[in-house]
Amino acid sequence: MSAGEDTGAGPGNREIIEALLFATDEPLAVKQVVDIFGILDDGEQPSPITPDEVLAAIEQLNAEYERTGRTVRIVKVAGGYQFATKPEFARWLGKMLREKSKRKLSLSALETLAVIAYKQPVTKPEIETIRGVNADYVLHTLLERSLVAIVGRAATPGRPLLYGTTKDFLKHFGVNDLSELPKPREIDELMAEAEFEVEKRMLQELEAKRRAESGEETGRDEESPGEAL
Repeated sequence: MSAGEDTGAGPGNREIIEALLFATDEPLAVKQVVDIFGILDDGEQPSPITPDEVLAAIEQLNAEYERTGRTVRIVKVAGGYQFATKPEFARWLGKMLREKSKRKLSLSALETLAVIAYKQPVTKPEIETIRGVNADYVLHTLLERSLVAIVGRAATPGRPLLYGTTKDFLKHFGVNDLSELPKPREIDELMAEAEFEVEKRMLQELEAKRRAESGEETGRDEESPGEAL
């Protein structure tokens, strides 16, 4: 079967390869593509593909993109293949990235940054254990914004990557070094004060609601004309 042939039972190999390369967040090697084709679900028929067929599919896709004036190409990077925009669009992508960098950090990003800042160097599994959620997307975002960086590997099984904060992190939060960050005790005190303010506001709202339901607020409003006289 050729690289682009469709069996009629689903998408053809070329379309599958296109989808894989579009979805990957890192260069995908030809061998990885071949291995993916070899992974079968229950009842699925084998759909083997050779490395030459993978390369032929990539060539066909790029030829199609060229012919139709598309802004993307599949390029070889670090021993694998990945989608990339054409060079003439670089300045526009730069504008988009600058615009994205202005966005405020999400709560999950701030929580992850706090864990890294106070526990660094720290591994992704340690971050996930502390936060209780997957940290893949948040770490990718923080790395993209240069707020954290990979600083080494842990001397534990699997040698997981270690993460730490960067100079851009210090600039973002307006501090000269990590020693100027609030101490955990100070954070607890601030959180306690914030919780007290929230509770006080809730009590005030409940009291106002109780007064309104009991007619106390209305009674005062009715007396006000008499007071004016």
